[in-house]
Amino acid sequence: MPENKVVNSWTSVHRLCWHDYVSSETFAVRQRSFLRLYDCCRRTRENYILQEGSWMDVSLLLEYGWVLLVLIGLEGILAADNAVVMAVMVKHLPEKEQKRALFYGLAGAFILRFGALFVISYLVNIWQVQALGALYLIFIAVHHFINKHRDGSHKEGKKQSGFWMTVLKVELADLAFAIDSILAAVALAMTLPDTNLRAIGGMDGGKFLVIFAGGLIGVIIMRFAANAFVKLLHKRPSLESAAFLIVGWVGVKLAVYTLAHPSLAVVSEHFAHSALWKAIFWIVLLAIAAGGWFFSGKETQQQKEAIQTLKKAQNE
Repeated sequence: MPENKVVNSWTSVHRLCWHDYVSSETFAVRQRSFLRLYDCCRRTRENYILQEGSWMDVSLLLEYGWVLLVLIGLEGILAADNAVVMAVMVKHLPEKEQKRALFYGLAGAFILRFGALFVISYLVNIWQVQALGALYLIFIAVHHFINKHRDGSHKEGKKQSGFWMTVLKVELADLAFAIDSILAAVALAMTLPDTNLRAIGGMDGGKFLVIFAGGLIGVIIMRFAANAFVKLLHKRPSLESAAFLIVGWVGVKLAVYTLAHPSLAVVSEHFAHSALWKAIFWIVLLAIAAGGWFFSGKETQQQKEAIQTLKKAQNE
């Protein structure tokens, strides 16, 4: 029933109950009329609470759903970049060993991502950890662009590594990507409204589930859709740079959130949670994503080699 009809119907009942109350002559009749009037008021209040709660639930779901959608896109690009690195690192191995090394790499990515999530969930409310996370996200974004055009990143000497040494290097790369993706997800989820779900570690249950879902989707993409995302990077190489720009921008968001911590209070806590700051953040993020999609450069040799290696591993 529309809100105005609900209000009008209950207003009519109030008037009827009040009329019965004031026109009653005996105490017993007045008492019954008063109880009816009290019950009408109680039901009206409950109706307003239910309506307000339903609107709050819808807006909360929309906000969480939007963050999850952004995480899926970001995790997809980071997972594809992780797949590119793994494919290039194992391409010097015999074809049969390439598949085994990629399997160990995917297993390590799964374990390390969720291990990082559970560790961070217990430390997330410590402002020093938040500050380190913000600095790290900004650092890896800057580091990506500094080293983007540097030659000789994969020297011939590295190709002589044995199978298990290659697996170890792949796992170290997985660890770096796990920290990147989970920290970015935590920074995105930190300013979401709290839910009534039970806290996990030091994190609200709803926020934890969003980050968990993002990490799980990232691993699924690496396992089943890595080739498709690498092909997407092959067609639109600037998406990789856009992803690292987004990671850096997410680091800025986490830095603002950290500076608003009561222990620091450098930035107003109201501003860190304000609609203005949220609007600025999402507008800039969407602009970066659109720029990465429409302004694509040339594909890299790494991406060409990665597509070939992943195709071989999947065909065996």
